[in-house]
Amino acid sequence: MSSTSNKIDISQISDEQLPVAKHQLKGWKHFMGLYAGEHVAATEFVFGATFVALGATMTDILLGLLVGNLLAVLSWTLITTPIAVETRLSLYTYLQRIAGDSMTKLYNWANVIIFTVISAAMITVSATAVRFALDIPAQLNWYPTNMAFVGVVAAVGVIVVLVAMYGFNAVSDFSRICAPWLFTMFIAGPLVLMPVLADAVIGSTTVSSWADFMEIGSTSVWTGLTQSGEPGIGLMEVIGFSWAANTITHFGLIDMALLRYAKRKRYGLCTSAGMLFGHYIAWISAGIMGAGTAVLVQKSIVQLDPGDVAYHALGLSGLVIVIVAGWTTANANLYRAGLAAQAIFKDKSRNKTTAIVGAVTVCIACFPFVFTKLLPLLTYAGLLVVPVGAIVFAEHVIFPKIGYTRYWAHYRELTHSTPAVASWGLGLVFGFGLNALDVISFYYLFIPTWFFTIFVYTVLAGKHGAKEDYTEEKAQMKAFCEQVEVYQTEQGAKLPDHVDDISPVTRVLRFVSVASLIVTIIMAGNTFLLSADIASYESNRDLFFNLGFACTLIYFSTAYWAMRRQKALVK
Repeated sequence: MSSTSNKIDISQISDEQLPVAKHQLKGWKHFMGLYAGEHVAATEFVFGATFVALGATMTDILLGLLVGNLLAVLSWTLITTPIAVETRLSLYTYLQRIAGDSMTKLYNWANVIIFTVISAAMITVSATAVRFALDIPAQLNWYPTNMAFVGVVAAVGVIVVLVAMYGFNAVSDFSRICAPWLFTMFIAGPLVLMPVLADAVIGSTTVSSWADFMEIGSTSVWTGLTQSGEPGIGLMEVIGFSWAANTITHFGLIDMALLRYAKRKRYGLCTSAGMLFGHYIAWISAGIMGAGTAVLVQKSIVQLDPGDVAYHALGLSGLVIVIVAGWTTANANLYRAGLAAQAIFKDKSRNKTTAIVGAVTVCIACFPFVFTKLLPLLTYAGLLVVPVGAIVFAEHVIFPKIGYTRYWAHYRELTHSTPAVASWGLGLVFGFGLNALDVISFYYLFIPTWFFTIFVYTVLAGKHGAKEDYTEEKAQMKAFCEQVEVYQTEQGAKLPDHVDDISPVTRVLRFVSVASLIVTIIMAGNTFLLSADIASYESNRDLFFNLGFACTLIYFSTAYWAMRRQKALVK
């Protein structure tokens, strides 16, 4: 850092390039809602069917998903959140400090592409619900074959882009409203379809014991056999899949962009709202709903799209869940893509870069291949960015412990960090080389790749200047950080203080919104418990469909109204 650091006009620097200010920090409820909303998503329908198609057993699913998702929560809590909270920077900004322009731009472009395609896939998934409602033919080719489908994708995509453009608060607020309802729906769906599965397996619509449940699941859902009748994946593969599914965000440190807003490091545990209530329960739920729908429509589960499954499980509410679940995931990923793009084009606002990336995303979403190829995309994307996460982890956590200097490349004013670029490249060669040699399961490749990259980067950085002392530069960095803190404190003091609205009207709205969710669960339980035969089941199911949709409308209207009243009150 040059000696002019103390003369920098902080107001001319984009907020996204500065550490998050204290007045912008969020409480645990924000992160519970954000992660629950993002990870109780339309993709759960896809992954739920995937485990069925891959031939997992029911025991492997119940145990393997639990272990794998707990490991994912620990990865966020022990690796991502501490770095995010200590720096208050996004990965993109942090990487700029330690790797220079060349690698940072390349990495940001990679992330723009990855998150754009993921967001596009979520928009496409949401569009399947509207397609189903409008009786538009299913899109089975890699390209769209119906202009009405393109119109639906555009309409769905515009809303996603608008929400993402308004940043973290908008994404968080949207997720906080959606998350409780999404969780309710994923609980209700299996209850509604279980009598159909029970009748097909044990000849009775009533599930009277845990043994019945295990028999139904093992016989009709997770049979241990693939579609071709061959033995499927085992416990270790299920653990690895559920752990590796989000390596791009925890080991890859992408979620520094979100968790930099956390008041405390322990808020990393809030990711459990997404992993345990989201992935664990939702993947199991989606498998049951898919199997039940397959019985009803006499098709294989792999031939069903999310719109089919959700509608037969939840009626009109099912179409809403696919749309909403796709939105919540697309919003967070498009927000990340906008951050990456803004880090490339520093003279542009994040709103503008998000809008541009969003337009491209909507265009890509018109092509159904992004949905059908989502699983390999997520897997390869994780392996692609894990080496970068390892480089940041080494710089931030390991270097101070072994006497190396953090931010040494920044202090040397390097625009190109050979150790960082070389370590990333060697990490990719190592990881994909192990994959080509089939040494270990693909789902676990991120672990040796992460450790390998940490070792390589530490060695190379030591040879290129990380061992040297930068006392003067550190002092300048400290002075700059103090200047930023003063500026942000002044800006925060100008903002009005928000207070909770505890008026009777808001309390009634909150009560009604919660009551609508409870009624939904009760009606689903009624279908599950009080369907003595198929005739009574169909009657109870139709009642659930009607009341469930009414409760959906009531929930969103009252929850949104209550939120607006709370946010409108200021001192």
